[in-house]
Amino acid sequence: MPLPLSGLKILDFTTLLPGPYATQILADMGAEVLRVESPTRPDLVKFMPPFVGTGKDRVSAAHATLNRNKKSIALDLKKEGATEIVHKLVAEYDIVLEQFRPGVMQRLGLDFASLQKIQPKLIYCSITGYGQTGPLKDRAGHDINYLALSGLASFSGRTDTGPVLSATQIADVAGGSHNAVMAILAAVIQRSTTGAGQHLDISMSDAAMALTTMFGSNAIASGEDPSCGKEMLNGGLFYDYYQTSDDRHISIGSLEPNFAVALLAVLDLGDWKNKVADQNFEVQQALKSAISEKVKTQPLAHWQTEFAKVDACVEPVLSMNEAFEHPHFVERGMVTEAFGEAGTVIKQINTSLPFKTQAPHKAAGKLGANSVEVLQQLGYSDVDIEQLKKDRCI
Repeated sequence: MPLPLSGLKILDFTTLLPGPYATQILADMGAEVLRVESPTRPDLVKFMPPFVGTGKDRVSAAHATLNRNKKSIALDLKKEGATEIVHKLVAEYDIVLEQFRPGVMQRLGLDFASLQKIQPKLIYCSITGYGQTGPLKDRAGHDINYLALSGLASFSGRTDTGPVLSATQIADVAGGSHNAVMAILAAVIQRSTTGAGQHLDISMSDAAMALTTMFGSNAIASGEDPSCGKEMLNGGLFYDYYQTSDDRHISIGSLEPNFAVALLAVLDLGDWKNKVADQNFEVQQALKSAISEKVKTQPLAHWQTEFAKVDACVEPVLSMNEAFEHPHFVERGMVTEAFGEAGTVIKQINTSLPFKTQAPHKAAGKLGANSVEVLQQLGYSDVDIEQLKKDRCI
């Protein structure tokens, strides 16, 4: 079967993480993605170590993954010739994803209103930190700022430390990338019935607030703020990470009674059975201390063996490379291979979606790797292309 998004064509004006990861997801599902890259201001991810591959295929591992299965054209959007090229592309690539601050694409003559005149069915997705409207729309920001301002960071941490940094970019990925993918696909479905395109305004700070779900809902209903280390899933209960004797950790999520009973049996803490559901903070902290002391008596391997025998929602905290080699993720196909232009094989994390292709992925190519090919398909002659090069438009 062809991949589900085969035939969908997307112009990608984004850099760094949110936009490129969104179009990676779309490309992995079969969409044809053309990156429009600046020849003078390269994507900073290109310089992020470590680098993989050799010779022509030497590339940042992150860049090779985020931009796999995509084509690239180099265009200086400040040049008149580049605007003309984009206008021609929009006739074919009728979905646009951009990640500039509000107003930038308008100054370039490439905003939704301008491009919609050329392509009435245009779906135009803008990813920004604070959205296209509101008093903060022009303000700079990063993932940490969106989590802070949305309230999510206020209860993501420990009572003794306050907010803690996440190991992945929550607002960027869950907010920017995933919301953009959902919005674009929803707009494609709507366009199939209405014939109309639209401008999609994706705000990473809006998305971060929406991610608070349960605790945010409780807060807005009660007027009481959740706090670090005091709630059901952030340290207030025995649901937590525990250190082993060899300085590793296990995760314990045994909230339901049957799982809690299994947990306490393995730990030989049956005396706590009648208190495990007690919501009193002091009782829960005492239970956590008892669990912590017990877990610290044995190394990780011991607890892995013991908890493998029962269903208790207890799993080891694995390093990334341990996770890559875990039989479950191996069988699920979560580690894949991509091929560079010169044939170098590069290991990558696969898509988590069910549409995993048997064909190998194509690692991200060099800046403008497909410029000539794309321009020829648009009807530009060799003479035209040489002139664009002389004008430093491509």
